[in-house]
Amino acid sequence: MRPEITRSFPLSEITNPSGNQRSVDLAITGMTCAACVARVEKKLNKLPGVTANVNLAMETARVNVTGDTSDADLIARVENAGYGARVLPASSGIPTRDTSDPQTARAANLRRRFLLALGCSIPVMVISMVPAWQFVGWQWVVAALALPVVTWAAWPFHRAAATAARHGSSTMDTLVSLGVIAATTWSLWALIFGGAGKLGMTMDMTFMPRAHHDGAVPELYFEAATMVTTFLLAGRWAESRSRHRAGQALREVLALGAKTATRINPDGSEMEVAADQLRIGDTVLVRPGEKIPCDGTITTGHAAVDESMVSGESIPVDKASGDQAIAGTIALTGALHITATRVGNDTTVAHIGKLVAEAQAEKAPIQRLADRVASVFVPIVVALALLTFSAWWLLGGEL
Repeated sequence: MRPEITRSFPLSEITNPSGNQRSVDLAITGMTCAACVARVEKKLNKLPGVTANVNLAMETARVNVTGDTSDADLIARVENAGYGARVLPASSGIPTRDTSDPQTARAANLRRRFLLALGCSIPVMVISMVPAWQFVGWQWVVAALALPVVTWAAWPFHRAAATAARHGSSTMDTLVSLGVIAATTWSLWALIFGGAGKLGMTMDMTFMPRAHHDGAVPELYFEAATMVTTFLLAGRWAESRSRHRAGQALREVLALGAKTATRINPDGSEMEVAADQLRIGDTVLVRPGEKIPCDGTITTGHAAVDESMVSGESIPVDKASGDQAIAGTIALTGALHITATRVGNDTTVAHIGKLVAEAQAEKAPIQRLADRVASVFVPIVVALALLTFSAWWLLGGEL
């Protein structure tokens, strides 16, 4: 009786018989919030055969492509959403540089804007909210202090909101920009045309705006515009720093592999080459203190090898002819001749890097829910604001 032969097929072969499936890592610039993530993912996932997973902290997107969609199509789709994109090198299977916060000037820029906003917002807040400290002409001083905050300091929010608007979308920056512009515009109108600029005028904190027909002047909201800007700049600055720390594990993995290797040629001569130029079957020489550049079998030599990067064990392991060597581990004593069996993307350290990158790209269910909520949150808030305005106008009768 002939035995029945069975074979299991990966799901990718069932859904894509041609086997034309690949993964692309993109670096995305310009994202500021979960709504940006949701928009980029939505745009990419509309392409045929594309499944995208965007990571805000790492500013990257892992895109699985089944079909004929090109890298240029992916980049064009991201740019059409209002963001920048480029393909990350795939030579190591993971990004070859830190992508968590690639522009160190970004954090410094946010810090400068935050410090200016903080220095101006505190006196604006105190003077506006404490009537006893409202000297003659205080409102003009408050306006002068607020203008640099709502323009220069808040510029990143205005710019991001404008970019999103040009592409027919909205993000959290849209709400921030709208709030700051509305509070500032109203306050300037009240100051210049509404009577709030009258010298000697003071303003108390009230839960509800006072009716103008009672002789009250329009209220100023410079403190709201400046403090919103200051708090959010503080958050963006802290977020920029945390993005850098979030990529620490990936940076450490990137540093594990050897960059060069000493290859022994067939004539017995030695040649120093880049580690990614090694091929299966090459023989490499590893001297004491050097990193092993590939996975392979030790042919000659004896050495104590530090394998803590794989096993976590600090005690060196004795290695001799016939033993297996792991890329990224360090030969502490003795020289080794190793025949390469796995190189490049197939080495142990490369697989570790891939796992780390994939783990950072994965999202918890609550994070996916947050992304979905963020995609509709801004339109809902704007709609509620318009509804509130309409109801206030209809019920109060005073524009």
